[in-house]
Amino acid sequence: MRVVSINVNGLKRAAENGFFDWMKEISADVVCVQDIQGKVYDFDDEIFHPEGYQAYFIDAENPEDGGVCIYTRHFPKAIMYGFAYEPADREGRFIQADFENVSVACMLAPCALGDESKQQAKDDFQEAFKVHLEKTLRKRRQFIFAGSFHSTHLVMDASKKYHEMDVSGFKSHERAWFDAVFDDLGYIDAFRYVNVEKNQYTWWPEWAKGWRKNSGWRTDYQITSQMMKNLIEDGFVDFDTRFSDHAPVVMDYDIIM
Repeated sequence: MRVVSINVNGLKRAAENGFFDWMKEISADVVCVQDIQGKVYDFDDEIFHPEGYQAYFIDAENPEDGGVCIYTRHFPKAIMYGFAYEPADREGRFIQADFENVSVACMLAPCALGDESKQQAKDDFQEAFKVHLEKTLRKRRQFIFAGSFHSTHLVMDASKKYHEMDVSGFKSHERAWFDAVFDDLGYIDAFRYVNVEKNQYTWWPEWAKGWRKNSGWRTDYQITSQMMKNLIEDGFVDFDTRFSDHAPVVMDYDIIM
């Protein structure tokens, strides 16, 4: 099973730049798309419903807040819109597709880089999402949480430029959040489980002119439940594909949907 996660910074613009042609070429079973920047009815056109894929959207009250969607080759048994955290649900930050043998969720954390006034909202989201992850541990099924977390975990996952900066996304308490998720709760950073190479960045913030200076972060993750540990086969960042200032994360799992 191939799962792709990508932040497009606007699905309409991505579609105009060949997103759906690329999606077919990458041969993904599930594509988790973040920051669609539109209302559900904005995506009624057939271009947003490519042949062979089912599409499920959750939008934000204010489209600029993001919204996420899931494209899947397989019909899910159920779709969950939101995770019962009202601010995130209003901003369209979470959607989950439940299949026979695995659940795949797409999520988008708030971004506070360049606007520290949004840091508290981001921190509150992280805490609420950790509570959701704790509750998920009680369920006897496999989970993949794919999305843009707008934070990075390890020093090796941020270019040296940011090591000496106290900026949102690399603050000590944000990195400690990942420690709690991986070490205390037992979830798996699927990409780092199979890929330990350096400079595996997925985001080059326009705010910091990172694209031009190759000053990147790895802020796009696929986090899996512990029982999927031995089912992670391969993972890579598709550096050649650019629909936004994020690059797609492609993961392969040995699982039948």
